[in-house]
Amino acid sequence: MTIINKIRIMNQWVVNAIYPPRCPICDAVIINGTMVCDKCLDKVQLISGPTCFKCGKPICEDKSIFCFDCRRSHKQYERGFAVFEYNCIKESLYRFKYSSRAEYAKFYAIKTVESLGRVIQDINPQAFVPVPIHKSRYKKRGYNQAYEYAKELSKLTGIPVENNLITREVRTKAQKELNPLQRQKNLKKAFKLNVYGVKLQRVCVIDDIYTTGSTVSTMAMLLKQAGIREVFFISIAIGHGL
Repeated sequence: MTIINKIRIMNQWVVNAIYPPRCPICDAVIINGTMVCDKCLDKVQLISGPTCFKCGKPICEDKSIFCFDCRRSHKQYERGFAVFEYNCIKESLYRFKYSSRAEYAKFYAIKTVESLGRVIQDINPQAFVPVPIHKSRYKKRGYNQAYEYAKELSKLTGIPVENNLITREVRTKAQKELNPLQRQKNLKKAFKLNVYGVKLQRVCVIDDIYTTGSTVSTMAMLLKQAGIREVFFISIAIGHGL
């Protein structure tokens, strides 16, 4: 073992002693060296079964191949995928987003590759593009949760992160508080495209939660204006389709 490796191990030991790792599901301190505590191992299940062919929401087998939202409105992206159903992971995501638990991103990324690794290979995106947050929210939280997630995915897949193609210029209301029409109006002029003539042809937008798709669809529209031909998305969690 080299001196550099010894120093890295010692530094990690010090960090863990001061800030012990926590279970990303229940937030309890983990002492057995695993990523998830024993009692939470079977609590959160990956999405399985029929899903909407467009956005990836779980749907009933006897319904259309598209969920209700995708049947009634056009989406600018090609296809989307998610790892967990929102209800089973919502408390974890709340802490990830609002309680300084950026370290959860590593767990989410590992589960993403476990669940969607083949999908990512098939899509073969040239870059991950995290959904940006407004600078005021960044100042308050200290990080963009979508960017933290994208960085961890990049480490596991080797796909680079493009974080400066689009910025969020307007501090919009929280999407979860609005109906679909209000969400579309809420996002109008919220994003700014910073680069035109992008040489990338295929990218994957990265976000923490997918609801109606207004945010991702707006992002996809702008990215295509920049010259990108195909836009997909991956989110940590998604609601159930109808």
